[in-house]
Amino acid sequence: MKLNFKEALLILIGTLIWSLTMVKSGLTYPFGMGFWGPNGHDGVWHVALAESLARGSLTMPTFAGEALKNYHVGFDLILALLHRLTTIPIVNLYFQVVPPILALLIGFLTYKFVVLWRKSKKEAFWATFFVYFGGSFGWVVTLVRDGRIGGESMFWAQQSVSTLINPPFALSLVLLLSGLILLLKRNVVIQKKNLLLAILCFGVLVQIKAYAGILALGALFVAGGFTLWKRRDGTLLKVFLGSLIVSVLLFLPFNKNSGNLIVFKPFWFLETMMGLADRLGWLRYGSAMTNYRLGNIWLKAVPAYLIAFAIFWVGNMGTRIVKEILVWRWIKNLKKIGFIEVFFISLIVMGGLFPMFFLQAGTPWNTIQFFYYSLFFSGILAGVTLGGILAKSKTVLIRNVLMVGAIFLTVPTTLGTLAHYLPARPPARVSNEELEALTFLARQPQGIILTYPFDRIKARQAEVNPPRPLYLYESTAYISAFAKKPVYLEDEVNLDITGYDWQERREAVEKFYQLNDVSQAREFLKSNQIAYFYWLHGQRAILDETQLGISRIFENSEVDIYEVEK
Repeated sequence: MKLNFKEALLILIGTLIWSLTMVKSGLTYPFGMGFWGPNGHDGVWHVALAESLARGSLTMPTFAGEALKNYHVGFDLILALLHRLTTIPIVNLYFQVVPPILALLIGFLTYKFVVLWRKSKKEAFWATFFVYFGGSFGWVVTLVRDGRIGGESMFWAQQSVSTLINPPFALSLVLLLSGLILLLKRNVVIQKKNLLLAILCFGVLVQIKAYAGILALGALFVAGGFTLWKRRDGTLLKVFLGSLIVSVLLFLPFNKNSGNLIVFKPFWFLETMMGLADRLGWLRYGSAMTNYRLGNIWLKAVPAYLIAFAIFWVGNMGTRIVKEILVWRWIKNLKKIGFIEVFFISLIVMGGLFPMFFLQAGTPWNTIQFFYYSLFFSGILAGVTLGGILAKSKTVLIRNVLMVGAIFLTVPTTLGTLAHYLPARPPARVSNEELEALTFLARQPQGIILTYPFDRIKARQAEVNPPRPLYLYESTAYISAFAKKPVYLEDEVNLDITGYDWQERREAVEKFYQLNDVSQAREFLKSNQIAYFYWLHGQRAILDETQLGISRIFENSEVDIYEVEK
């Protein structure tokens, strides 16, 4: 499929804009290695995990000695394989190489899919536009309230411009689009081949992004049932069953206890959207709706929550809300629509409903990622809707007004969000001194590293001009990531997400540093197979180096590294 100049330019601009959220992070500057946006935590975690997988380890890199569990490792495994094949450092693959490739693929596959499905290049162009630039109406609120453009996640969901800061999400979109294209292209000659490839695309999603796997299987089941009822064609149900089998085989080995991570908590996102100042912050409304529910005043609670959901839906959709015109037409003519339409509607609805009722233990807001898929596919439908309206417009003036209006009302979210990624100085860094120490440690034989637990109180109290050192920024996996070794305890955020009982280990570490008993201290090091200490200056145990049986192997102005004597 050949792209015209206009379409190619759109995809290139979209790829560039998306990539700006990633490519500056993970590079060294005069102040050290910088990290913009959430890359200081999320990006570092993926680097640590990919480094661990590249070493052939299936243990948790930030919880040494424990098997990796309750996490979709597909993207990180691909990253590790690319590193082994190319020798390109994982940190550069993650931040500079893979993101533009994913952005380019998503734009191209979106355009190709819509052309195959709708036979309209105009609709495909606008679908690609909304996929790259779709945003919420949060910018309207911040403009009125504060006189600035921002508010990307005011209604909780991240928007299109932030797709690449969640690379597993971006990769899952590539697989979803590829699977749908394969289903559209199937014919008598290559039908079985395409169906098998589609099963593979949908089946592996669960190890790329579990949320995508759940939604894809649900949408395939509904669309398959619809085609069986409408055309007596069970092909899609076969795709569903094949994908389900692949998903189960890939999911169970790493996620045997994952059911404990999901909790039933209806309307948490609506209540916090209204009640938190860093979200919409309509405090009186939020307080009223919550009190209605707690007081069982359902005549007021039901409409209050319905209005809150409407605000959540429209606020997040932004200009993509125009797609409701198309969806309404489909619903009125169910007998005339095909499996793609049913797949879209099912996925969008499920993506909106799941976070309304279920949260993730430890980090409740994680389940909002279900809704990311609703927004993505709504963007495609918005483009189809707008493209169809433009094609039917009778005058050039009307078409131009519609196009300018769509662009003007859509792109502010992208512009406001990029303001977080374009400043010369990032919010977080690893200093050059720490990079020197971590690089030295990476060259040493493999062994478990013991460091000081993250001090959240000290981090909050620290008055540090940006960029803030990662050890005063958040509990991250940066030592494991850049020392390329397992750490006894690190990145408590992801340990919460994946369901490890890290609090007990933290208490043991804190107790170790306060020990006066030499034999107990040495037994702790031996039983936990500690090989190295990574200490920032000022960090020490009560017992001295001789008593602990350790010797210093590295020192600079910020870091001391000790090795446990054998």
